Amino acid sequence: MRAMRKQWMLFVLTRLVGLVADTALMGAAYLAAVMLRFDFREPMWGWRATALGFGTVWLVQILALVVTGCYRLPWRRTGMLDVPRYLGAFALGAAVLTALRWYLPDLSLAHVRPPYSITLISTVLAFCATLGVRLAWRRYTEARRDEKRLLRRGEKTVGGAEVVEMLRGKTVLVTGAGGTIGAELVRQVARNGARRVIMVERGENALYEIDREMRGAGVNAECVPELADIADEARMRRLLAAWRPAIVLHAAAYKHVPMVEANPLDGLRNNTLATRRLGEWCGAAGVARFVMISTDKAVNPVSVMGMTKRLAEVLLLGLNAQKDGGADGTVYSCVRFGNVLGSSGSVVPLFREQIAHRGPVTVTHPEMRRYFMSVEEAVGLVLEAAVMGNGCIYTLDMGRPVRIVDLAEDMIRQAGYKPYVDVPIVFTGIRPGEKLFEELDVGEKSACRTGHARIFVCTAAGRGGDVAYEDVAAFAAGMPDGEAVKRFLRERVGA
Repeated sequence: MRAMRKQWMLFVLTRLVGLVADTALMGAAYLAAVMLRFDFREPMWGWRATALGFGTVWLVQILALVVTGCYRLPWRRTGMLDVPRYLGAFALGAAVLTALRWYLPDLSLAHVRPPYSITLISTVLAFCATLGVRLAWRRYTEARRDEKRLLRRGEKTVGGAEVVEMLRGKTVLVTGAGGTIGAELVRQVARNGARRVIMVERGENALYEIDREMRGAGVNAECVPELADIADEARMRRLLAAWRPAIVLHAAAYKHVPMVEANPLDGLRNNTLATRRLGEWCGAAGVARFVMISTDKAVNPVSVMGMTKRLAEVLLLGLNAQKDGGADGTVYSCVRFGNVLGSSGSVVPLFREQIAHRGPVTVTHPEMRRYFMSVEEAVGLVLEAAVMGNGCIYTLDMGRPVRIVDLAEDMIRQAGYKPYVDVPIVFTGIRPGEKLFEELDVGEKSACRTGHARIFVCTAAGRGGDVAYEDVAAFAAGMPDGEAVKRFLRERVGA
């Protein structure tokens, strides 16, 4: 009961503040219209009649806003979708004022109805002012919105002297540098003492954006854009030979579960084979550390994406056991973590887009849960794990998983709407390859602690299985269909 009373009082207070602000805006618009109409001189009927005339204009315009429902939404929820509503409100107000002028033509009644010209000018100015202020306020509140609150936990700061020491004066190559995780890797590596950052990305626009950002970032590191596909052997070997990176952070991958599920052979080639080949080429080029960004979906995988990443882990860690073939001296590691807030292809930008259109917000299942981190937090921990780099799979402790429906509700409230009232939420059903709960190997039976409280070593995942790279490459070369690829992956990773 107390919460309802508080909510009602807040509603009344915000509407009163809005009413006062609208009165000021309409008054300024009316005064400007009068001054423009009479060339900044006193009207022929005097200032007192002009002020009384504003009372009529104010009442008509406020009632028009109320009748058309403009006051149902607070300012922070007013968007471009509401422009027709406000346009209709002021058109209605102008029609009423025009009718008053028509039925009351006597100049002595100027204090009751404004002339046609002032009605037109003041309506246009008031419409622009009231809607413009609302849109500006919404933009301001959105700029102040902190999506990290959606984590439902405190974000922990990461990074330290060990990371700076590892990167100081070195050349670091980042693949997938235009993606959400790859771009943040570039930022943090450049800020933490690296001499040069080689940004490898096959998407031209994505590479252009991170290159433009880093040019204006004021960092000491030289950031070099390289438009390249990691599966292109000749290109990557030339690139590695030219820049001689000491560290490679491999973030390039197909990560969108439904897309990889629909294109399993391409997922196998890009996520598994290209990763293994890149690791071999890096070994031949004398790279000291190779860190692959993996995923929590590689734990007991059911999706094609998860299985391709798990198989990539196995093949990559297998290089640690080789005594020849150019891999000597290179340490290969993998780092697993869950979803990153706001990353491309994740639910956060999707929900944001759906909320902007007033829904419906689509959630697959009421009990769907996922682990989330901010991109800064995740990448900081990746670099901490890279410092340890002893040729194994690391898992990041991401706290408790978040129900996706809770995330959707929080985002709706954060945008100023009421879930299920202003913005509906609909459940669409679990998609192929999805699990209700993702897993992280941080239990005593499957992982052991490191010197870092939030980084674990996956003992259950092993250090590379008995899957032969040649068998995987030969299978992919045979152009198998999608179902054959899924069977092959399930057989190789035990899914």
